[in-house]
Amino acid sequence: MPRKIIHCDCDCFYASIEMRDNPNLVDKPIAVGGSPNRRGVVATCNYVAREFGIHSAMASATARKKCPELIIIRPDMEKYRLASSQIHEIFQKYTSLIEPLSLDEAFLDVSDCELFDGSDTRIAEAIRDEVRQTVNITISAGIAPNKFLAKVASDWNKPDGQFLIKPEEVSEFVAKLPVKKLPGVGKVTASRLKNIGIETCSDVKNYDEQQLVEKFGSFGERLIRLSSGIDNRPVETERIRKSVSVENTYAVDLPDLNSCINELPDLYMQLAKRLDRLDSGLQIQKQFIKIKFHDFIHTTVEMISENTDIQNFNTLCEQGFSRGNKPVRLLGMGVRVTPRVEEGEDSNSDNDQLSLTLDL
Repeated sequence: MPRKIIHCDCDCFYASIEMRDNPNLVDKPIAVGGSPNRRGVVATCNYVAREFGIHSAMASATARKKCPELIIIRPDMEKYRLASSQIHEIFQKYTSLIEPLSLDEAFLDVSDCELFDGSDTRIAEAIRDEVRQTVNITISAGIAPNKFLAKVASDWNKPDGQFLIKPEEVSEFVAKLPVKKLPGVGKVTASRLKNIGIETCSDVKNYDEQQLVEKFGSFGERLIRLSSGIDNRPVETERIRKSVSVENTYAVDLPDLNSCINELPDLYMQLAKRLDRLDSGLQIQKQFIKIKFHDFIHTTVEMISENTDIQNFNTLCEQGFSRGNKPVRLLGMGVRVTPRVEEGEDSNSDNDQLSLTLDL
């Protein structure tokens, strides 16, 4: 039997919480994000603001230019986490198979849910109704036989709506779907596909498979599967952390390498605080530095390491800066982590026994 997957996605989550708590904001353009005077970015915005062309990840200064009346609110993450926790308590009433993607969205596998006679559409309606009554915000849902299609469907009738793709409708639905809707297809890949005459999933199916794999490698194989509506990934209830990091965007560009090096101790202390809360079942495998230059070109440099040696971060910063040798707007540092292997267990990696020591 095909799975019954629901993708639940809150509508402009942060902004919805702010409008809920201050009804005077409802009809006004608002965004949640950083200050336009300090190179902040928009985390999300309400639908009134979107009419001005504002969207998430846009620079707050650009958003303010598009809409001078835009109200920009600093994020209150504790408030958003509380609302997210309330929503997940509602999810738990219908299934234990929940895969959180972020605070405001998750996949639910309701294949074995017996409520509402097992009707996935009625389950989605019930979840949305309870979120509206309990949390006082709206949520949209996509229902489909797999995760890929459920995520696409949740965006179909936003805001405050839901959309169902039945198993027998998959082929017809996917054939008309633009390839830019496929996960992993960004602007660059979409442009490359367009250059060879591929704009819809139907175009992918009609293209020579061998040539597609030659041009795009393993991603070409994935394109072929998704363009046929095939996605066998299960809903995973446990997501394994792969990295811990911190980053700062600077109000004034860091002009040279020494300026960047001088910022590392502050980042180092921020990272230390986060690592204090790291699950003891994880261990450090690599250190890395992320640099975004003033022209938005970015680079990441990493090295194998068992700890957080500040000298390693200095070395990585030097290597990264040399790749651009120009002013820097953002610096980040972090570590890659992997599940800890206890003594006596088999190991597939020379790095499995690395320590989680902080060199403060």
